[in-house]
Amino acid sequence: MEMTLIYTVIGFGLAGYSVIGNDSIQTLGTFIASKQKWFKWYVLASAASFVMILALAWGWYSYNGDISYGRLTRIPYQEIQWYHAVAPAILLVLTRVGIPVSTTFLVLSAFASTVVLEKMLMKSVVGYGLAAMVAYVCWIVVSRFINEKFDEVKGDFWISFWRNSVWVTSGWLWWVWLSHDVANIAVYLPRQLSIELLIIVMAYFTILLFYIFYIQGGRIQTVVLEKTGTRYARSATIINVIYAAVLFYFKELNDLPMSTTWVFVGLLCGRELAIATMNRDYKLGYVFPLIGKDFLKMVFGLTVSVGIVLAIHYVIIPNNWF
Repeated sequence: MEMTLIYTVIGFGLAGYSVIGNDSIQTLGTFIASKQKWFKWYVLASAASFVMILALAWGWYSYNGDISYGRLTRIPYQEIQWYHAVAPAILLVLTRVGIPVSTTFLVLSAFASTVVLEKMLMKSVVGYGLAAMVAYVCWIVVSRFINEKFDEVKGDFWISFWRNSVWVTSGWLWWVWLSHDVANIAVYLPRQLSIELLIIVMAYFTILLFYIFYIQGGRIQTVVLEKTGTRYARSATIINVIYAAVLFYFKELNDLPMSTTWVFVGLLCGRELAIATMNRDYKLGYVFPLIGKDFLKMVFGLTVSVGIVLAIHYVIIPNNWF
């Protein structure tokens, strides 16, 4: 029992840091990039923490103490073993070197059956494709009216409108993302949390968020910054709205977990291709290596995840080494 508690604390701690440090940049990356010039890091961190606390409290209240928003109904609670802590440890290493891998696959693969993992993969692949198609169509339309390679917003009204829109859309996207990916951390906890444990979780997440904003997203933030115009308030707002809409659709579709990383990379892929299509001076030769690099990183993370689940189900558990 004592070792189980130790593994639970280690797994939860590592998963929290890895998920917040890796995946949160998908939602907060454009927010950080477009606002860090105008606001102190702790002001931005306070805003993100406020939304996070509300999202966790709402999930806890609405789902009978389950902060995962019902995402773990197909993955029952298990006593935490040493190999459950290995997955977030690997994710932590990959995060430190700036690889945007799927935390859903890497973390939940240690708990899920091969059947559930297969369904998660299919849903994520569909999410990648749908996000890419929606983004491509949307930015083909957007590119007819604006050039996102430049921050060409003029007039005090529109400048103020886009800057304020980043706050609202980032908050909505952050909330929707949390309803998906908190499951990757909550999997280490009982499915119904006490109020005391909920407060501890909120406090830990808040500390992590302040650290992430302090380091301005870390190395993984380069995935956002290297894309066209992500530092501009107008572009950040458009990305937030489309990404949040796609995530909300899959949230309402079913309670099966999915990789939000795949959706995010798919969205950026479709966006970059659309901008390249509509701008003759934006070469496709630059775009394909950029989106191809992100895709290969995702495949690498998926390969590691599959290796983990196969090792657990066919090597570690049958031999019962520990």
